[in-house]
Amino acid sequence: MAIVYLGLGTNLGDRFANLRAAIDALEAVGRVEARSKVYETQPLYVTEQPAFLNMAVRLSTTLTPPALLAELKRLEAAIGRVASVRYGPRLIDLDILLYDDIAHDSPDLVIPHPRLTERHFALIPLADIAASIVHPIHRQTIRTLLDALPADDGVRLADEMAMRELVA
Repeated sequence: MAIVYLGLGTNLGDRFANLRAAIDALEAVGRVEARSKVYETQPLYVTEQPAFLNMAVRLSTTLTPPALLAELKRLEAAIGRVASVRYGPRLIDLDILLYDDIAHDSPDLVIPHPRLTERHFALIPLADIAASIVHPIHRQTIRTLLDALPADDGVRLADEMAMRELVA
């Protein structure tokens, strides 16, 4: 079994329902073993869009990285994601952040996620469930990488009542 850390994001429709649907759907590709808190995040890059909800999960799976990516794309489509502008609004986004301690680089997939170390919205939830995991390329813990980022006020805990059922 591989241990994989995924980033989940959504900023369209019922965002909490989208995260619930994604977590439920992930059971088809492995076992969700841990869930971070849910964070509301101001959009980056394309800023004229609704705020995102972001979280991370730890998944155990037997799928290889390329097979997992294919399944995640299938799950996104099944939940209702449609192609859009890069960094634009989306119903659901499922990103492979880390896969065991491997580094994988192919035209279709880069692991660890290539922008993980520069994104508060990915590192903060990841640190909730994997603070002591060592990044396979930077050779630093997730907590150390997060602490090295400049202060950010664009990531806040989401509404506690709404997130209760998402956080295990």
